[in-house]
Amino acid sequence: MTFEALTEQPYDVVVIGGGATGCSAAIAAGRAGKSVLLVERLPFLGGTSTAVLDTFYGYFTPGERSIKVVGGIADDVTKALEELGTVLRRPNSFGAGTGITYLPAHLKVVWERLVVGAGADVLLHTMLQDVVATDGRVTEIIVATKAGLRRVAGKVFIDASGDADLCHFAGFAYETAGITAPAQTLTTTFRMVNVDNARRATVKKAQVNELMAAAAETGAYELPRREGSDHITPIDGVTATIMTRLPSTRENGGRLINATDPGFLSQSEMAGRQQALDYVRFLIDRVPGYENARMIEFGSAIGVRETRRVIGDYWLTGEDVLAARQFDDQIGLCGAPIEDHAASHDTKWEYLPDGSAVGIPFASLIVRDAQNVLVAGRCFSAEHRAHAAVRSIAQCMVMGQAAGTGAALAVSGKGGTRDVAAAALAERLRDTGAVISLDQLEMA
Repeated sequence: MTFEALTEQPYDVVVIGGGATGCSAAIAAGRAGKSVLLVERLPFLGGTSTAVLDTFYGYFTPGERSIKVVGGIADDVTKALEELGTVLRRPNSFGAGTGITYLPAHLKVVWERLVVGAGADVLLHTMLQDVVATDGRVTEIIVATKAGLRRVAGKVFIDASGDADLCHFAGFAYETAGITAPAQTLTTTFRMVNVDNARRATVKKAQVNELMAAAAETGAYELPRREGSDHITPIDGVTATIMTRLPSTRENGGRLINATDPGFLSQSEMAGRQQALDYVRFLIDRVPGYENARMIEFGSAIGVRETRRVIGDYWLTGEDVLAARQFDDQIGLCGAPIEDHAASHDTKWEYLPDGSAVGIPFASLIVRDAQNVLVAGRCFSAEHRAHAAVRSIAQCMVMGQAAGTGAALAVSGKGGTRDVAAAALAERLRDTGAVISLDQLEMA
């Protein structure tokens, strides 16, 4: 079957997924002077950063001294947010480093301005349907639009879908989360209004956890997670939560399915909202400051932490993370701890040495089975524990900027992702403000 081509000429760079990763990739490639198409399934850009959360994690290391480990496009985003309104820097509820809290509505506009301002074309309401690849080289993709199926040709492709959709349809290898280690759980976020912030501040997180456990023991509330958090936002009296916990995998006919399965994802979306209502009741009934509060909205989508992780030229490990390993080809840093949202009452934490950061190698963005495809964001090449640290949104921006910059260099060269020289990529990233090595930390 043949489909109408979206454009006559192939794009230099085609990015699948308009989350923080894909937006950063499109911005970087566009600023490098390449023609770029960004494909996003939602009606707005930002993915998890706008549809689920309101806080950037991973900008700073935890510990005694807060050290900023990212720059470049990540800085451009926060600066643009600050120009639109209040942005809060607050201690992370779990000790994972300072978080940057913003208004998701503002971030939607920021992503649009930066992506379009870089010269990239954007297709919203558009889903990847198939991939045409020969001998590891992707030549075009098939996308579903409101006008029907369309072909999109490109020279270099970036899989920033979060679920490794492009790699899946192309037949490139990946590990399904849950096969070698329990997959991280799903979370439906929600926001509350009319909260007495001063009264709420009189109760410490440990006390809220105790109240949560006591409420769950009564059987009157479904509270599978007993250490979920609520936090202030730029709007007085409005709080945001990360509380619910839903299983991310299920056996179905002898096979493991996850949030890439349409039936499972649909059921999880509905179950998450039902569970969230119990957390709402708990807050109003039992937590000081919430007596007159009401829920005003759910996250636009359920929060998915891991589904597929692509096999790249390098497979980042938990041992790499905890040893704060550095790499010759690294494109960024991560100081965030391993944060494993397992299917239990609590979250498992493993910290890097105080003040340190692990390098993110470019080889973990190069798809092993492909010639002209890079992967970035939460489907990059890493095992479960390493992924649980480096999936933070700040690091997704870092990987996106590196993928977009690397793709632009590939287009300017021989067209292959392995033809990109690590030194040239590092120089370009440093020139655009990125923090890629430990020697830059004091300057960041």
